[in-house]
Amino acid sequence: MTKILLLGSTGSIGKSTLNCIRRFSDRFTIEGLAAGKSASVLIEQIAEFSPSSVYLADSSQNKHIRSRFGDAVKIYEGEDGLERLVDEADYDVLLNALVGSVGLRSTVAALKRKKKVALANKESLVVGGEIICNLLDEGFGELVPVDSEHSAILQCISGFNKSDIESIILTASGGPFRLFEKERFRNIKPSDALKHPTWSMGKKITIDSATLMNKGFEVIEAHYLFRLPYNKLRVWIHPQSIIHSLVEFHDGAVLAQLGTPDMELPIQYALSYPERFPMNGKRLSLPEIGKLEFYNPDLEKFPCLKLCIEAGEMGGTAPAVVNAANEVAVESFLKGEISFSDISEIVAYALQTHANKPGDTLKAIEEADKYTRLTVIDRFNLSKVKQ
Repeated sequence: MTKILLLGSTGSIGKSTLNCIRRFSDRFTIEGLAAGKSASVLIEQIAEFSPSSVYLADSSQNKHIRSRFGDAVKIYEGEDGLERLVDEADYDVLLNALVGSVGLRSTVAALKRKKKVALANKESLVVGGEIICNLLDEGFGELVPVDSEHSAILQCISGFNKSDIESIILTASGGPFRLFEKERFRNIKPSDALKHPTWSMGKKITIDSATLMNKGFEVIEAHYLFRLPYNKLRVWIHPQSIIHSLVEFHDGAVLAQLGTPDMELPIQYALSYPERFPMNGKRLSLPEIGKLEFYNPDLEKFPCLKLCIEAGEMGGTAPAVVNAANEVAVESFLKGEISFSDISEIVAYALQTHANKPGDTLKAIEEADKYTRLTVIDRFNLSKVKQ
């Protein structure tokens, strides 16, 4: 039995992961669960999967867990509770589905224990890619991507040498505003931006997909995951979300991974890797779909993608700055404090005014993150966002 520690268990990725665990209960068992505020959902998960340990960010709700389960489950609490859970629990695979840069410390802690990390927390690589790559190079742990795009790339390059690859192409649906004129962006409401055309996801990543910030993050992730320079990483808009990514080889051949928009496939592949387990469900029928479209992204309408790539090329603490500014801006947009267009303007301001530093320590990254949040909150008169 492979023992899983699942962080972000009450979110969309977490719930899909538990579906995979249910499907292969003879192969996987839940060792620990971690969640944010959804105590009632977490309690239901504890009752079903019987983890040894849990963590809930909203510690005021822990009394409900204790009253239900007593000493049958160990509850980790405090500011360092999540990191202690990752440090102390007895697991084989950490599936990190946390949202935001808060997930970095957990990824680093698991790798230092030489664990396999199935990574859905994209911010870990975006802000701490250099730290993570250094750990991997030193023989600490294993990293397997959960994102559908990076899972697709991993599947396409299996059996090939890195020197065979000419370029990697990540696809993006284009979000709900692909066909909008830029002048309409200031009138976009949060309820409009949360209507993703092909994927069902959490609020933060759905907004990031609407601005194409999410795809910019994925470019930075691909740079670190596959150790390729940014001039070998491209983005195509693909509204049908059927081709999840493509790999172009130096002889001109292109391999692509296709599938219906369902996160359970890449999650299951990450858990079973390098094996491939069976899964029921609807099969892809290209005749039913009829056509597959592809376009180059419009960087004038969606500057967040460009800003992300610029930050990635700069390296150091620049990606952490872009991520921090974006987290504040997205939360402010969801609260109705700023317009949709303001998100990219806030990120651009943060990146342009940032004094870049090396990003090879957690301290440097966390200081840049904190400074950026305080700066943009003050500069744009925003309410404080809890990380």
